[in-house]
Amino acid sequence: MSVFNNVNIGLFITGGIASYKMAELTRQFIKQGANVKVAMTKSAAEFITPLTFQVLTKHAVLVDVFDEHEAENVQHVHMADWCDLVIVAPATANILAKMAYGIADEIVSTTLLATTAPRLIVPAMNVNMYENPATQNSIKQLRQYGYTVMEPDTGFLAEGYSGKGRLPELERIVEEANLVYTKSHLPQTLQGKKVLVSAGGTVERIDPVRYISNDSSGQMGYAVAKAAEELGADVTVISTRPNLPVSPHWDVHYVESARQLQEQMASFYDEADYVVMAAAVSDYRVKNQQTQKMKKEDQQEGLTLELVENPDILKGLGEKKTHQTLIGFAAETQDLLVNAKNKLERKKADWLIANDVSRTDAGFNVSTNQVTILGKDGSQKALPLLSKEDTARQIWQHILTPLEEK
Repeated sequence: MSVFNNVNIGLFITGGIASYKMAELTRQFIKQGANVKVAMTKSAAEFITPLTFQVLTKHAVLVDVFDEHEAENVQHVHMADWCDLVIVAPATANILAKMAYGIADEIVSTTLLATTAPRLIVPAMNVNMYENPATQNSIKQLRQYGYTVMEPDTGFLAEGYSGKGRLPELERIVEEANLVYTKSHLPQTLQGKKVLVSAGGTVERIDPVRYISNDSSGQMGYAVAKAAEELGADVTVISTRPNLPVSPHWDVHYVESARQLQEQMASFYDEADYVVMAAAVSDYRVKNQQTQKMKKEDQQEGLTLELVENPDILKGLGEKKTHQTLIGFAAETQDLLVNAKNKLERKKADWLIANDVSRTDAGFNVSTNQVTILGKDGSQKALPLLSKEDTARQIWQHILTPLEEK
């Protein structure tokens, strides 16, 4: 289930060319179950009509501070109180200055001054306007208030040249809104904690164009990292999947082989409070990796590869454990719980997340998972089939719940 399900989102649109993109942003939030109301400046209404948002949201759009059409409510205060989350996008230099210094002279600035909801501000403007010291001072002041201000993208601007000031991609805005909302509404049980997560399947080269690997997509590891961030953690990710989108707040390091992964995990291990080995590590590597592409015509009697065992990273971390909480994953195709319990004990882990990867609806390369959480204390909790994001949230909730409350 989306974190935005039945969440009241106030979208405040100001007069930039990127205003037209807000129709699609509105649609994305509604698709995730959110209730959306829109307030927009008269300048924004020059770029896209209020009727567009009225049709999309099924709510009247606020444009004029004096258009009091409901006698029982003061419209801007009513909307300010209604919001669970506020998004200002695109945020012009004008609205940034107004928000920074408490100016309320039209519907958007007046409503924003009245709301106490957490807010995400998404600047978009000409690069020179963005880099102007006055604008930068406004942004600095807003961040001091505790508001989240995104960095705009760099790219081709409406003025016909490139620079920093483009509206970030909508998917990135949605992800940042997710984080702002969850961090303000979920208990920050990992605040001040360092969480180290490995993700993806390792790659063992045969030659420069061939390799041995597995089907792990890295999605589960990234979901665990995202859920930890939502709970306030300082997240480091060691990944084999550079194609997956990452949070701008993570410290991400990319590796390929099991030995590279082992080295990176070791370098961050001592400072970590929670370590999650979600990566699927290749058990073996080629003993004699070739530096040039092997030619089929050179293999007259077929190809034989000599394999050697890779380091057991989870076991090594378990043996070096001091203060860390160590969480491993077990991808099995048979005797799931028997094999997982043995692995939990052998690897000296605190928790083991077992999943049956022979299923077509769970595990590798799908967006859902069904896992059983095993604890070294003998506890066992089976989760239903969930999205990987919700699975990760349930894993953290179980692990962070004190034993006496389980």
